[in-house]
Amino acid sequence: MLFNSLQYLVFLPTVFLLYWLLPQKARVPLLLVASYVFYCSWRPIYGLLIFGLTLGTFLLVPFIEKARLSETGKHIFSAKAWLTIIVSINLLLLGIFKYAYFTLDMVKGGLSLAGIDWKEPHLHIILPLGISFFVFEFIHYAVEVYRGKPVVKSFMALALFAGFFPTQIAGPIKRYQDFVPQLTEKFKFKWEYVDEGMQLILMGLAKKVLLADNLALVAQAGFAHPENFSSVDTLFITYAFAFQIFFDFAGYTDVARGSALLFGYKVPINFNLPYLAHNVSDFWNRWHISLSTWLRDYLFIPLGGSRCSLWLNYRNLFITMALGGLWHGAAPHFLAWGVYQGLVLILHKEYLRLLEFTGIAKAIQNNPTLAKVYHVFSVICTFHIVCIGWVFFRAENMKNAWDVIGKLMTVPAELMHFSLNQLTILQLRDPIIFPALIILIPGLMISHVVVNWLNDKSFYKNPPWAVQVGVMVALMCLLTIFSPDSSPRFIYFQF
Repeated sequence: MLFNSLQYLVFLPTVFLLYWLLPQKARVPLLLVASYVFYCSWRPIYGLLIFGLTLGTFLLVPFIEKARLSETGKHIFSAKAWLTIIVSINLLLLGIFKYAYFTLDMVKGGLSLAGIDWKEPHLHIILPLGISFFVFEFIHYAVEVYRGKPVVKSFMALALFAGFFPTQIAGPIKRYQDFVPQLTEKFKFKWEYVDEGMQLILMGLAKKVLLADNLALVAQAGFAHPENFSSVDTLFITYAFAFQIFFDFAGYTDVARGSALLFGYKVPINFNLPYLAHNVSDFWNRWHISLSTWLRDYLFIPLGGSRCSLWLNYRNLFITMALGGLWHGAAPHFLAWGVYQGLVLILHKEYLRLLEFTGIAKAIQNNPTLAKVYHVFSVICTFHIVCIGWVFFRAENMKNAWDVIGKLMTVPAELMHFSLNQLTILQLRDPIIFPALIILIPGLMISHVVVNWLNDKSFYKNPPWAVQVGVMVALMCLLTIFSPDSSPRFIYFQF
């Protein structure tokens, strides 16, 4: 069941009405049942997977707390051993479903180098939706109990923590200390839940259907046959995917947060204007924030974090980002994307060290005008560094990625004798759509910054009711008029 489907249009209002009509004690059970209906609407058999992992985690995690609090020798396993068992079970299941074919391909490749012709078995494994997200939530829960946080006493609460349908498929990755206490709050219906929730849902659908899905037509054509496009075309195609994935995932997050808010629940913000980041480190503080903080807390820091020698710090960064790339998909181009992110983070740190060593950093700080110019230049450079990374992320394989990168390398030479009528991408479909998006997207980014600034200055808080209704009606009209013939599922559903 997709957020942008007719089924969800019926499902969400039905659950919403039942939730607020039922007494308080029946609401959490209703959300749990609804969440399993939502998940099982795709493949019912995989409902057993999330239920089994939830049950196993619920039964085993208390042993971590008991071993941690008891005297030495009172338990067969230490708290650390129990944690290792629980994390291993979750990672094993994730590995089987997500990396079995990748592993077999690696084995086959290694054997072929040794001159052995091996035919891998057909496992017929289908990746369960959202497994990467709820596995990470279970690991987070186990690690936090190991660190001293309390266990969840209610199976229903833990099951809803992992299965909550707005965040079930593609996050944001929740923290149980933030989510579980909300389950015991006695929410009373407030119209602001509907007001804010519906605005988020409509804005999310607009980002997805109006922007991401139209940009997807350009990105798909370009990455499928890069040889058919010029270098400048390829640059715009790369931009198209950069904004497609942002509006697709940010749109999903808005719908998820809006859906949760209809029931009074708050889930984490996942994006904070990432393309206005002034360096790659800042980008990862703004992009997919729930995953970035998870990788920091449960991978980077356990590896040693930055409280070690410089080279070990760089090793930890590299490993974290490489594994983060593999988390997104079991394919060489996802690994390449993660490796690329690790390398640019390391190069950024070296660049900062160079600026400090030469005194340039201090000179920039002491000159306000120079600092502003440098900031704008840094934002532009960071955006293009990120865009190069997106090529590896979007490509079907490494050959496809290098074909696109090769085209991008010749952009400066082609720009010397370029004219707008040479843009092939303008002929892909209605010639009004793509130029309009080129103008609209920067306008949206700028207006977002202006509105946030006005909010901070207390000039603009809550617009009149009539204005809000007008905006929502306008969005619904635009969704009807400019939506493409088909709306693909959200990009992050595959992870």
